[in-house]
Amino acid sequence: MTPERITKLRRALTRRQPDLTVFLDSVNKPHNVSAIVRTADAVGIPRIHAIATHGVLRRHHMIAGGAKHWVEVVLHPSSDAALGALRADGWRLVVADASAGARDFRDVDYTGKVAVVVGAELIGVSAAVLAQADERVAIPMHGLGTSVNVSVATGVLLFEAERQRHAAGLYERSRLSTDEFERVLFEWSYPEIAARCRQLGRAYPALTPDGMMASNPLAG
Repeated sequence: MTPERITKLRRALTRRQPDLTVFLDSVNKPHNVSAIVRTADAVGIPRIHAIATHGVLRRHHMIAGGAKHWVEVVLHPSSDAALGALRADGWRLVVADASAGARDFRDVDYTGKVAVVVGAELIGVSAAVLAQADERVAIPMHGLGTSVNVSVATGVLLFEAERQRHAAGLYERSRLSTDEFERVLFEWSYPEIAARCRQLGRAYPALTPDGMMASNPLAG
């Protein structure tokens, strides 16, 4: 661990947005999942939600490059289960939907506790998801096509959320609890040691200002 590296990790964690997430409703093409995970990291999202179908998404997630280490993917057995978990945790659902009646995506407030919901390209989001949408949003199309790739659409929505949140000052200070900040910082800095600590049921040691472990958690 170098001082430059720990500074970079702390800076990224300081900008994490715990009240912004994405729910992938049956999105399972590898290149789309990979691109969405990277975009989530780019705008400071700590975790996204998805449906796991026979482990397909978990395998696809592994191709997301280095971003898979920084963005947690919470897997749910079904759309209904995901919606129930998100609702129970107080998330507002902003659903990407190109059908009539959807609002321009720029006219929606993304500075609250928002879950951006996207569906597979051919079928879109499920009827169950649409029925629970707090907002339905669309990206204006000025050409002959009627839609864009799901990963592109997700990126457009998330960077609008980033723009609004940046203007509101939500990236200026850490919005994670101290415990979560320190936990994630250790897991990012020493992933193998963190995994071993969890296996052994041991607490993570504190990190010094220069990113070194204050003690050896595996000693003895």
